[in-house]
Amino acid sequence: MSKAKRVTGGTVRYGVVGVGAIAQGAFLPGVRNTKNSQVTALVTGDPDKGAAMQEIYGDLAVYGYDGFDRLFSDDVVDAVYVATPNHLHLEHALPALKAGVHVLLEKPMAVSEDQCKTLIAAADESGAKLMIAYRLHFEPATIAAIEQVRDGDIGEPRGFASMFSMPLDPENHRAKHGFVDGPVYDLGVYPINGVRQFFGVEPIEVAAFGARNADWGLDLIDTVSVTLRFPNDGLASFVVSYAMDAHEHYSIVGTKGSIAFRPAFTYGHGLEYDVTTGGETEHKSFMTTDQFGGETEYFSRCVLEDVDPEPDGEEGWCDVRIVEAVRRALETGRPQKLEPHTRKHRIESSQAMGFPPSSEVPMVHASSPKQDED
Repeated sequence: MSKAKRVTGGTVRYGVVGVGAIAQGAFLPGVRNTKNSQVTALVTGDPDKGAAMQEIYGDLAVYGYDGFDRLFSDDVVDAVYVATPNHLHLEHALPALKAGVHVLLEKPMAVSEDQCKTLIAAADESGAKLMIAYRLHFEPATIAAIEQVRDGDIGEPRGFASMFSMPLDPENHRAKHGFVDGPVYDLGVYPINGVRQFFGVEPIEVAAFGARNADWGLDLIDTVSVTLRFPNDGLASFVVSYAMDAHEHYSIVGTKGSIAFRPAFTYGHGLEYDVTTGGETEHKSFMTTDQFGGETEYFSRCVLEDVDPEPDGEEGWCDVRIVEAVRRALETGRPQKLEPHTRKHRIESSQAMGFPPSSEVPMVHASSPKQDED
C-alpha cells in the first residue's frame, strides 16, 4: 500500500533542504510565482540564517540537520526541495522518500549509479513522486528547439558541441570534495542532458581527458573534455571548466541544418538560438521566464493529480551513469562502453512553462560560487 502523501487542498507544502544561493535566489522566489505551491519549512545548519529568513518569508518552521527526521513526523510538508551539495543528495532525499514525502531533487541526482538506484527503489516502494530538477525541461526556447529537431527541420542530428565554464571561487564547497562536486557533475550534466534530448537516444561509449590549472588553486581536475558516441553514429563533444571565464553555448548540427544556443544553460535571462536551414539563418528570441517557478508548478501538478513526472529517477540515472563513465575514462585513460538503454519518457511540448520573472529577495548568508572579478 502506498505511503505517499496525498494532497487534497490544491496546494503542495514544501520544505527547502539546503538554503544556499540557488534556493534563496531562485527556488524560494519561484515558489511565490506558482499557484499551487508554498514553502512551509526550511532545513539549515545555520540557526541565524533560519531566523533571518523567517522575518523575510513569514511563518516558516525551521529545522537543523540534526532534527531532519522531525520535518516528516511533524507533518508540516508534503514535499521537499533538496538543494544541498551533490554528495549529500542521497542523505537528504532518501529519508523523505521512505516517509512518503515527495522529492524535487536538484541535479545531479546523486554521485553514483547505486545511489540513483537506491532512490528510485525508495520512491517505487513508498509511492512518493521523485523528480530531478531539470528546469530546462520546462523552458520554452529549449523545448521549441527540441521540437524543431524532432520535426526534421535540420535533418538527422549528427553532431553536438558545447562549452560550459564558471570561474569557481577556491573557497566554495564545490572545490572541497573532488570529482563528486567537480565540473563534470556540476556543469557537465547540462550538455549531457541536452544532447540526450536532441539526439533522442542514449550514448554507447564515453571518452574523456582532464586538465588542471595549478595556479587557480583548486585541488581537483578543473577542466574536462568529453566525447560521447551514440548508436545512430552521432557524436557529441563538450568541455566543462571551473578555471576559465564564464561561458556557455551549445550547437546541434544535422544533415540539413543546425541550431546554436548562446546563452544556453543558465537562468535569469531569456534564451535564444539561431536555426540555419537551406543556407538561411533565423534568430529566435524568447522572453525571460522563471524557470524555477515553472518546474515547481509542474511538479506540484504531478503530486496533486497523481501523475508521474517526466524528469524522473530514470532521467537522473541516465545522466549519472554517463558521468560515472567519464570518471572511469579519466582514471584509466581508456574509452568506456555503456550498455544500450532506451529511455522510457522524453520531454513533451506541453511541459513548456512561460512564467514571468520572479521578484528579487534579499539573500541571507549566501554567496555566488563564482570567483570575484577584480
